[in-house]
This record gives sequence, structure tokens and C-alpha cells, in this order.
Amino acid sequence: MICIINRRAKFSASHRYWLPELNPEENQRLFGACSRFPGHGHNYVLYVSLKGELDRYGMVQNLSHVKQVIKKEVTSQLDYAYLNEVWSEFQQTLPTTENIARVIWQKLAPYLPLVNIQLFEHPELWADYQGNDMEASLTVKTHFSAAHRLALPNLSFEENTEIYGKCARPNGHGHNYHLEVTVTGEIDQRTGMLVDLGALQKIIDDYVIEPFDHTFLNKDIPYFAEVVPTAENIAVYITQLLQQPIQTLGAELDKVKLIESPNNSCEIYCRRSQQNVTFLQQQEPVVAV
Repeated sequence: MICIINRRAKFSASHRYWLPELNPEENQRLFGACSRFPGHGHNYVLYVSLKGELDRYGMVQNLSHVKQVIKKEVTSQLDYAYLNEVWSEFQQTLPTTENIARVIWQKLAPYLPLVNIQLFEHPELWADYQGNDMEASLTVKTHFSAAHRLALPNLSFEENTEIYGKCARPNGHGHNYHLEVTVTGEIDQRTGMLVDLGALQKIIDDYVIEPFDHTFLNKDIPYFAEVVPTAENIAVYITQLLQQPIQTLGAELDKVKLIESPNNSCEIYCRRSQQNVTFLQQQEPVVAV
């Protein structure tokens, strides 16, 4: 039986985004505050995912062995280090989150049956790498607050209540929505970036957060005048809003995840399924609730 297991590890390190062939103004324009001397630090959280058959002991890999390999090849070298100098790979390509994940894969692949490396720079920014040359994914997490009512305009209150329960009440209710936007692209050989993070954040803010935040979705967003703003429909609409602008940055929108509450969330797979099922066209997103 095939199984995927995950091992968590942590390290704290600093880095600086700075290219010596560029002048200070060019570095500032390209990297913003991340170009400041002497750098800045993060508490990184690493998830190493391994895939394999269960052995006769009921394990994919002996976790003691996995822990030792990760410590020897990665965390003992990176913990409390200045990343730009610790590995030669980071002198060729800057230690961005996505590039660190890529190099960690290279360090561990000779010893472990890797399927994914996920690296959190902080709780609202992380990268995934799956061994596909320079391709990686980057996820940004943000939030907005909004109210909605779940009701079809052509049905009576009683009929809507039968379908949507309390959510059909006339004055609506609100949520603190959490939004995760995942983009996929090629890591630049020099900058280490698959996308301009500042530009990506601005697109998300301009197209979603500012228009949606502190609104009554049914009344303030024209799209939801006729479309019921369920978590699924909100996520689909956000996907439609973001796909083209993100393409202009040279990346592809991979996934939109909308967390309505701790109990309810929805995922739209725009580019491919993370579960290795059939690839779908961007015009036909998959909804996973």
C-alpha cells in the first residue's frame, strides 16, 4: 500500500536579497525592504513529505532515520546561519523561500523518497517544491471580513430556509474569511523569485481584499446580486478575478483556498489537482469542499 508521511522540522536563519551587479537603487526597486543591510531573519518551518510502500514494520521510513537525515543535511547547517553564505547554491540564486525549498530537496533527495518540500517563511507565506527542475509554488495567506445571505431570489423565505437553514435569514451574517492564493512558476536563476511578491500582494489586495472587505456581499458586489455567495461561489469568483492579472506577472494561478470558518473551507484547483488526479483546463476549476 502506498502512503505519504510528513516530517516537520524547524530552523531560524537570516538572509538578504541583494545582487552585487545591481546598484542600491535597482536592488531597492527589485527587492524592497528585503534588500536592507545586513539582512533580516525568519523562524522557518519545514515539512518533508515522503512517499512509499509500507514495510513489514508498518512504516514508509523509519522516522528516527528521517529525523537524522534532515538534521544532518539541512537543519544543523541552516539553523542560526546567514543563508547567503552557508550554501554555495545561494550565491548563484538568492535564498528566497521558493529557492530554499528547491535546494533542500536537492540535499535530501539522495537519502529520502521525497514527494514534496513545503517551507514556511512565516504563517502567511510558504513555498512548495516537488522536484520539477526550477518550478515551484508560492502561497500567500491574507484575510477579509464580509457579510452574506444564502438565498435564491426566486424562492420564498421558507424554501430558502429549507435549503440554507439559518444562513437564509433576511439580515444575513458575517465571517472573518481567510484566503490562500497559490501561484506556480519558474524560479528565476538569479533572483530566486518565481514572482514579484509585492506585485502579487498588490493584485490580491486590489482585486479581492479592498473590494470585498467589510461589505455585504449580496448587495455590495454586483456578481452576487444573482449568484448565491456560498464559500464555493466566492472562491470561484476570486479565481476568475485573479487568473489574468497573475498571468501578467509571469506566473499561473494554481489554487485558491477560502476558509469561511474553522469548520468550513473550499479549494479551487485552477491549474492542476494536488492529489495527482486529472489535469483540468483553467476554465473548468475543480471545487473541493
